[in-house]
Amino acid sequence: MIKVLFENHHLYYLPNFIPIIDEMRGRGGYEIVASIPFMMGKKEKEIFHSTCKKLKIKTVAEKDEKSRIDALRQKTFDVIVVGNVGQLKPIVQNKTLAVMVYHGIGLKQSYYNDIDERIDVRSVESEPRLNELKAHGHTNLVLTGFTKCDPLVTSNDSGKLLLQKFGLDPNRKTVLYAPSFYPSSLDQLAPVLGKLSYETNIIVKLHNFSWYQDRYLYQSKEMEKLASEYAKIVLIPPEDYNIIPYYNMADLLVSDISSTMFEYLYLNRPIIMAECYTLRLKHRIFNKRFLKKLDLERMEGVDFGFRLNNPEDLPSLVYHALEYPNDLKLERLAAQSEYLYKMDGKASVRLVDAIEYKLAGGSI
Repeated sequence: MIKVLFENHHLYYLPNFIPIIDEMRGRGGYEIVASIPFMMGKKEKEIFHSTCKKLKIKTVAEKDEKSRIDALRQKTFDVIVVGNVGQLKPIVQNKTLAVMVYHGIGLKQSYYNDIDERIDVRSVESEPRLNELKAHGHTNLVLTGFTKCDPLVTSNDSGKLLLQKFGLDPNRKTVLYAPSFYPSSLDQLAPVLGKLSYETNIIVKLHNFSWYQDRYLYQSKEMEKLASEYAKIVLIPPEDYNIIPYYNMADLLVSDISSTMFEYLYLNRPIIMAECYTLRLKHRIFNKRFLKKLDLERMEGVDFGFRLNNPEDLPSLVYHALEYPNDLKLERLAAQSEYLYKMDGKASVRLVDAIEYKLAGGSI
């Protein structure tokens, strides 16, 4: 048996790993374990462990972080899969194959900086990214596609049946609003969402940090209040950690600098990129510090979504995009090739192939 650990720095890393786990299970010969750092919040850990239990994934949980790391090291895993490198070194051993499946494909420079020489295999979601990582000096790269999005191809669930479950009108168009935690369009768009809900269903899917990090808790509280005031606004609870099922429910996505814009490209439906957000004071004063965090070249190259600068323009822009869904269709199709490699639902197949090849002594 090949012993594999999926190390989840946060709950929201799990959707990237589940298609890989399913592929390994389908092949057989794998013993799979998942874990999450002890220092994560109590509620987040509870959801993680209950989710893994439902998915029949074994977990490791201990009374403190040292005990957790000791328990993981004692298991001597053949493969460890991580979503960033922050938790890797304490748990990886010399003979362990370390695999990186980065947790996002968005607009932040961390994509290129969050790397370690200990990584043996890094899954990459597109050819331009592969070339850029090579230019940064990174090696052991495998062109796979984005594993998180495999279910968008392999699942037959349209998601529309869930609309009635949420009390939404299946005859209405549905908008999915998925803001990032920072910088976030939420502060400026929240006052406009109520007006938008008079004509459309609105599903709000917040970032993990909006529920669990003190600095951003106000975001989930504000959205809870808004959802209680408007019947056609639904806030997805933190227990529903995976955004993938909600893509199929939506006719249009509104986001800001989140990876969701690139993931939603799979469906070739309208996207609105909100550029109306408020920076912290230090980033307004020292703007270069903020800009260093972004992949500006990629951000400027986003031509597949409607740009929103004035929050008050949101309803009219949404109505236009819903009435003319083929606007920017060609740009979205071009972006699929640019940002997503093969959209065949087999990113996890290619990654597990690469893992098995490497375990057998192959060189990437």
